[in-house]
Amino acid sequence: MPLGAIRSVYTVANDMDLMQAFYAEALELPLAFRDRDNWCQFKAGQLAFALSSPSEAATGARGSVVVFGAADMAAIAQRIERLGGLHLSNRDMGSHGSVATFADPENNLFQIHIRQGG
Repeated sequence: MPLGAIRSVYTVANDMDLMQAFYAEALELPLAFRDRDNWCQFKAGQLAFALSSPSEAATGARGSVVVFGAADMAAIAQRIERLGGLHLSNRDMGSHGSVATFADPENNLFQIHIRQGG
């Protein structure tokens, strides 16, 4: 089963206030919501662009991380590992679903998001 659409891209931010002001003003992105200093999400067309605190981001993430949507984590994880990628971690996000972090063969991080209930 192929992946779903890209759900979001996030950039790791150490200073959420500074980074929110930068992206809101420089790119004129409207704010969708903010969860304290953990997460700040903007409306960016069909995709979500967000700022993530280091504690909310994939462990070791630097720069930007693409988050793909999917329905079958097991099959995708198996293909990724067969082709030289690494499954690094899983995170349960309660009603928001779960996310698995992977590294590609050149150690670039990406994530697969499964919505709760599939």
